[in-house]
Amino acid sequence: MNVVSLLFHDVYTSKPHESGFRSPAADRYKLSVPDFEAQLDGLAAVDVETSRFAHELAAASDPIPDPGSRIPAMITFDDGGESYYTLAAERLEALGWRGHCFVSTNFIGQRGFLTPAQIRELDARGHLIGSHSASHPARFNSLTLAEMRAEWSDSRQKLEDLLGHAVTVGSVPGGYFSPDVAKTAAAAGLNVLFTSEPTTKLSSASDLLLVGRFTVRHGHPPYAAQRFVVAAPWARYSAWVGWNAKALVKPMLGPSYARIADWLLAPRSAEHHG
Repeated sequence: MNVVSLLFHDVYTSKPHESGFRSPAADRYKLSVPDFEAQLDGLAAVDVETSRFAHELAAASDPIPDPGSRIPAMITFDDGGESYYTLAAERLEALGWRGHCFVSTNFIGQRGFLTPAQIRELDARGHLIGSHSASHPARFNSLTLAEMRAEWSDSRQKLEDLLGHAVTVGSVPGGYFSPDVAKTAAAAGLNVLFTSEPTTKLSSASDLLLVGRFTVRHGHPPYAAQRFVVAAPWARYSAWVGWNAKALVKPMLGPSYARIADWLLAPRSAEHHG
């Protein structure tokens, strides 16, 4: 079973630090409003269907029924920056879409992050609210098992207290996945976990459904999201190569990985690669 899932972060009007985490590393994943709208225009042009949510994938015996001429996809946002409420959600809704909003709960109510009232309203408007851990550790998979489980449990409990219903979907901070990450997420009560691996193939670990995602980031061309969805071969292959290269060099190079990763992840158009 395959599904296309897109990963966004924050959207900004003037400066990247308006929403979400404030660092050069975080800024590389943020889009200006015109850039974000261009990505949505590309998706709308191919008649994307985004009404399905991750918990439905986990519950359904046939998660992806025939959408007819429409292309099934999921739109996700990590970190819990306030721009999901102030800028992104209304633009998704204008197209008849809803998204997954994954919240790092220790930052709720802080400058640049969603407030409790905004989270409740987004939930009421049909967006799926999920866990992105409590504190967004720099390397999630380097934590102890007890620390990982506490990150998931604390985050899930806070969101459930806010929303008044179960929260069973999460995403891995920073993309640092491991079998122990899945094991502790399942132990904390999650049943779907989004990773940052650019793949359409659904898999499972520790009774969790694992869903990969294609990251849309600063510097990508306006048709990047569209190409991921319509299965443009070079777009998906380039994302896969870049992600795996980053996974190798980041632990070895530490802070200096950013310059190399930026080069590896830079989009290459099919026109320049045969």
